[in-house]
Amino acid sequence: MDETAVFTKIRDLGYRVTPQRQIILDALFANGGHATPLEIFEQVNTQFPCVNRATVYRALDFFCDIQIATKSEIHGNTVYEIADEEPHHHLVCTQCGQVEILSDKHFTDLVAHLADDHGFQADLKHLVIPGVCRSCQEVQE
Repeated sequence: MDETAVFTKIRDLGYRVTPQRQIILDALFANGGHATPLEIFEQVNTQFPCVNRATVYRALDFFCDIQIATKSEIHGNTVYEIADEEPHHHLVCTQCGQVEILSDKHFTDLVAHLADDHGFQADLKHLVIPGVCRSCQEVQE
């Protein structure tokens, strides 16, 4: 989702794109990936010291509520990113910290199996899967 689409979605849902929301979204887009609230706050605060941490946290929660951002736990930190059109998941190496994006299409069969065989409707949005990446495995051998 690009910035124009995000701003349009906010307005279409009947909300305002306040200067604070715009600044925080700009920081989230500029980061280009997973950013902690503190990283976003520090980026915003260098240009706009009047924006406090509580404002950043409220804005990030708001963005998640209206599904323009997603929240994950990676390396024990809560991180945010702009929501993709296509859901995805994260493979996180517990040794080197590498994060690899994994398409949601790999989980289609699992979701169907859980529904068909267990009567369970899985909500597999934005999974974080810890493990050891190929590079770290090669080093261990």
